Amino acid sequence: MRTDYVNLLESHLRTVRDVHAGRGDLRALQARKFLGTLAVAAHSKLYAESLRAWRADGAIAAAELLPADVVLRETLPTVPFLGRGELRERSRDAFTRQITSFLHYYESSGTTGDPVAAPKAIDDLIVNTVNIGEMWGRMLGPADSALILINGPFAPAGYQFEKVLEYLGVMSMRLWVDNVTGDYTRVLRLTHELRANIYVGTASRLLEMLHFAVRSGVALPRFDRLLLMAEQTGANLLRHVERLTGATAYVASYGSSETGTTAVTCERGRLHLQVQSYLLELHDERGTRLVDGTPDSGELVVTTLDLPARPLVRYRTGDLVETTGVRCPCGLALPVIRTLGRQQDVLTLGSANVRQEDFEAALWSDGEPGPYVLNYMLVVRGQDVVCLVTTDRPPNDAWLASMTARLGTPFTGRRFAVRVVDTLPPLATMGSYVGWKLSRVLDLDEVRMWDTLPAPIEAVLFETLNQVEASTGLRPGNG
Repeated sequence: MRTDYVNLLESHLRTVRDVHAGRGDLRALQARKFLGTLAVAAHSKLYAESLRAWRADGAIAAAELLPADVVLRETLPTVPFLGRGELRERSRDAFTRQITSFLHYYESSGTTGDPVAAPKAIDDLIVNTVNIGEMWGRMLGPADSALILINGPFAPAGYQFEKVLEYLGVMSMRLWVDNVTGDYTRVLRLTHELRANIYVGTASRLLEMLHFAVRSGVALPRFDRLLLMAEQTGANLLRHVERLTGATAYVASYGSSETGTTAVTCERGRLHLQVQSYLLELHDERGTRLVDGTPDSGELVVTTLDLPARPLVRYRTGDLVETTGVRCPCGLALPVIRTLGRQQDVLTLGSANVRQEDFEAALWSDGEPGPYVLNYMLVVRGQDVVCLVTTDRPPNDAWLASMTARLGTPFTGRRFAVRVVDTLPPLATMGSYVGWKLSRVLDLDEVRMWDTLPAPIEAVLFETLNQVEASTGLRPGNG
């Protein structure tokens, strides 16, 4: 058994390096792996009906005789989509092995419905570690020291990134911060004592740590590189955290608990699709087409090629992405994508649509005099929109007036105000679990979106509501 895993590691490493260099026939590799995925998925409960034909004797063998392009462009579209709702309801039905054969058991956060089972099998872990490690290894090495700060002990991200850093010989510390106390004293102490120059985690958690340092009179930690993930992180937010930490910030990886890591950053800050391990499509009103490296955009549809223990076939992620069609200066022969968030991550107020990136561009404009905004949360109730902000020093009336005028532009017809608070409500730190729309935009008129939150996050929500009412006087629509 151990020999099998060593062989898998060596074989996959060769594959990764060949694909990175543009060597070999990628389509043939993907077609072969896709048929292998169909072969195992057809025997899971999740695909018992939709892939029934692929359980027939000789079905896979016959398909293996077809040209790779036929398999990918004609056979793939015959397989139905798998929706997020169906996977949430039946995630354990995707298993093709007994649960005890997995190495670690994890679940997704469950903030948008039932948690999705996402255990790690050892072959899954080997492949994902190599995929990420060979990308991050272009900018990290044994001389580095990393802080992993991901408050998700039941999700696989923190553990996976720890394994990647082990693969690269990088010392790391994986720490946890209580959501109630929000005390970063030990984190800041160890970051300084161990000279951590790499931050691995979410932008929202980093911002809270930096704000804690300001409130505590502690010097802001300085890093060389910020490897950010799990949240929609636009160019303005990247520049903001770079300014605060002196680091170069990267959207370091993209994926989910259920799919694994579908894209990883290079040293030039571009996200590259891991096409050796995923078959990827884009879907919109025009139809569905394979990602081929040309400029395109749509909802990302994922078929896993290296997850035989829990394969996913044509899984609709709900994530909007675009492929740039431009070869990255890093030289890798991998398609480059930009994540565009989710369709629901747009605040609609009457005829106006407010997007995260546009609002943050106004919030963190370069060269503005006066206090610097560390973090924010928007609170909406009826005609009122209040932007809660934390700052590095107290503002004056002129600064508040200027900030209100600049940020209030998208909210025409609403009563808009800016309020400076000592700390943001705790929900603002949970962007990786509940998304931008709920962590940064608290719409007090949309109480139905809170109904499915699991108990721990529900408790954070109620504490948030109490703090919001104390600072703004606004209460939820249901009282």
